[in-house]
Amino acid sequence: MAPNQLPRPPRYAAKPAARMIALHGALALALLGVPALAGAQDSQVEDWLRNPAMGNYKAYAEFKMAHYAAARHIWETLAGLGNADALFNLGVLAEDGLGEPQDLRKAEALYLAGAEVGGFKAQYRLGLLYSTGGILQQDLVRARHYLGLAAAHGDQDARSRLQALAQADRPLSLFEQAEALSGSGRHSEAALRYQEAMAGGEARAHTRLGWMHEAGRGVERDLDRAARLFRVGAQRGDAEAQYALAVMYRTGRGLEKDRTLSLQWLQRAAEQNYPPAVAAWRAEQDNAQRP
Repeated sequence: MAPNQLPRPPRYAAKPAARMIALHGALALALLGVPALAGAQDSQVEDWLRNPAMGNYKAYAEFKMAHYAAARHIWETLAGLGNADALFNLGVLAEDGLGEPQDLRKAEALYLAGAEVGGFKAQYRLGLLYSTGGILQQDLVRARHYLGLAAAHGDQDARSRLQALAQADRPLSLFEQAEALSGSGRHSEAALRYQEAMAGGEARAHTRLGWMHEAGRGVERDLDRAARLFRVGAQRGDAEAQYALAVMYRTGRGLEKDRTLSLQWLQRAAEQNYPPAVAAWRAEQDNAQRP
């Protein structure tokens, strides 16, 4: 191994059927085309394989309702395709022990698999966890590696974390403090810092606290509160919050169904190149162009 080369991460152990899907998934997607997202709530395995965006919509809706086994089933199916979002979300379930025993080694392996296929959310999460220690053993070489990958995808939080590592004497912002606490597993303290950052006008703090209320991570699980937080974050231009609102309006989980508003927020998130929104928006455009 070269002196500066990182050891290869462990791969996500897909089921045999999922491995077959992974081999043929790209060709299948190209041949079968992309259906609309309108039927995401009633979609089945064949729909998710044709269009992972549909599967992620449905899984996210199940997650919002704390139907973790149903969400896991969909994400495991998509993980067989090497879908970065699915691998990341499976890591979240394992890290937080949602619908399964908490397993940090499994979470790390899933995040590594998601990072390996280019998932910027998994890359950022690994960089955060490796840089803070607490949940995973601190490893600043790995932290800088994965934060660098996420930053190359345009992730602002990864860039900020890299700067904090490079300038150890620089005081952390309230948002950065909250992120560091979250990476250390101190979620209740992180929630308080996010609230302080919200008062200072930080749009991303609304989004992060919204995710926490969706999962019950360090705070009470509350979809109504999550929806209000996402709305503020979305109105202030945060693409993650815009995507979250789009899913809520499409699925009727957390907000009343409204297809028009869902498409509006989805488009705004896609225009900011937020990858899950881009994939979903392309599916919508492809469907609209069909006779």
